[in-house]
Amino acid sequence: MRTTNLGTTGPAVSAIGLGAMGMSGMYGPADRDESIATIHAALDAGVTLIDTGDFYGMGHNELLIRDALRAGERENVVLSVKYGGLRGPDAAFAGMDTRPIATKNFLGYTLTRLGTDYVDIYRPARLDPAVPIEETIGGLRELVEAGWVRHIGLSEVGADTIRRAHAVHPIADLQIEYSVISRGVEDEVLGTLRELGIGLTAYGVLSRGLISGHWRTDRPLDPGDFRAHSPRFAEGNVDHNLSLVDGLRAVADARGATVAQVAIAWVLAQGADVVPLVGARTRERLSEALGAADLALSAGDLAAIDRAVPDGAAKGDRYPTAFMPGLGSR
Repeated sequence: MRTTNLGTTGPAVSAIGLGAMGMSGMYGPADRDESIATIHAALDAGVTLIDTGDFYGMGHNELLIRDALRAGERENVVLSVKYGGLRGPDAAFAGMDTRPIATKNFLGYTLTRLGTDYVDIYRPARLDPAVPIEETIGGLRELVEAGWVRHIGLSEVGADTIRRAHAVHPIADLQIEYSVISRGVEDEVLGTLRELGIGLTAYGVLSRGLISGHWRTDRPLDPGDFRAHSPRFAEGNVDHNLSLVDGLRAVADARGATVAQVAIAWVLAQGADVVPLVGARTRERLSEALGAADLALSAGDLAAIDRAVPDGAAKGDRYPTAFMPGLGSR
């Protein structure tokens, strides 16, 4: 597995990272034993970056990762943790809290659940409208100085917020959705990151399975599955969006690859400073996804993808309407 650095100040990580959110119920039930086996398979394949959030499964995801890490593996793994998302007993989201005192509290629980004494990258999951970003990053800087956090990251914020945060303390990377059908980051954010020497970790590279080549319109969705409420999976949109996958499949067939591999390889082709996170929940899907690391798309391949899936071609926002104002790009 090729490695790269997250920006000019961030850690060295594998070119593809593992996003663990789906192992804690966000996309329906997940099998614990298979989840742990998938994490083991990722580490054995050279994946060093694992991304989680303290609100994924109300702490379940962090405990799962703790149980999956074998003796001696912690020092070889870069743990990226999002925090600040507030959830009630019914798991409903109730806003953000990134006050420095709350940040310190969240981190204390995270360190205990992960069974470690530091987090490699710690980041607020979203912008807290009640707390200036300078105040949040100032609190995180104190945690870096104390040795509990190695690097500070951001998630789903715009160019102005990135600049303000970076002025307080160097930012290692921004985590934001980026895929062949979600290119809003290219409008302003990506250029800002490159100007400041900040890396990008891209989630949603398969648009939650929509452009994986495996999605079916007749697949039943549990009410707790995020996709049951996603505009891009809604009736009237999903058929159109799946038609875009046909163009990816043509490129995949010509290269002897799968649709998912082409979609991930497209993200990899956007630059060495862009690290895709794959949300595989099984060893089978992980193996397929990691095959993208060996798929170098040609200029002709990239042009064919742009013709088949031009920017803005997808129908439906990437999040429900109520969540869109809190995102860093369209």
